[in-house]
Amino acid sequence: MHNNKKGLTAIAAGIAAMAFAAGASAQDNESGYYLGGGVGEFQANIDDIDDIDETVDRYDSDDTAWKAFVGWRANKNVAFEIAYLNLGSPEDEVSPGVFVEVETDGFAPYIVGTLPFGAFELFAKAGYLVYDTEARVDSPFGTLITDESGEEFTWSGGLGFTLFETFNMRLEYEMFDVENIDDADALWLTGALRF
Repeated sequence: MHNNKKGLTAIAAGIAAMAFAAGASAQDNESGYYLGGGVGEFQANIDDIDDIDETVDRYDSDDTAWKAFVGWRANKNVAFEIAYLNLGSPEDEVSPGVFVEVETDGFAPYIVGTLPFGAFELFAKAGYLVYDTEARVDSPFGTLITDESGEEFTWSGGLGFTLFETFNMRLEYEMFDVENIDDADALWLTGALRF
């Protein structure tokens, strides 16, 4: 039992030393370019779809999403970023035999605010998504495809961790203010190399 306590104490001390070292080296790399990508889950909900079609009660679906981004950190608290987002193809059966699939992708510039705590950081982002959407409705009567483009405000926040000065990982929750959709959000896990 005594040896287990020593082992746990040694592991905890090692983790604390790594976090301290990573935090100290992160202080040396406060500005510069970064390049990254991420994977996540995008979810779209329409609670009251009566305005679109009275036979449809609700659309609620999610799909795997991904993004790639490049940015520039002006200092340890402010960065500017541009991202390509592919929000997948969520599909839902909105009434018996009628399936709706929505594909969305686009580009978004962001301003990023960061509050570092050693190797860890809290961050918030605000941006503007310029997107293209293709909606496909499959029913026993055939298939209908519509295309739409738009521009919407987006914002996010989360927790990050920087390891060895150059690799930053983030867990991020993002909301999209999309017209005619009650809730459109994504949960991301991203990684970025800092130069």
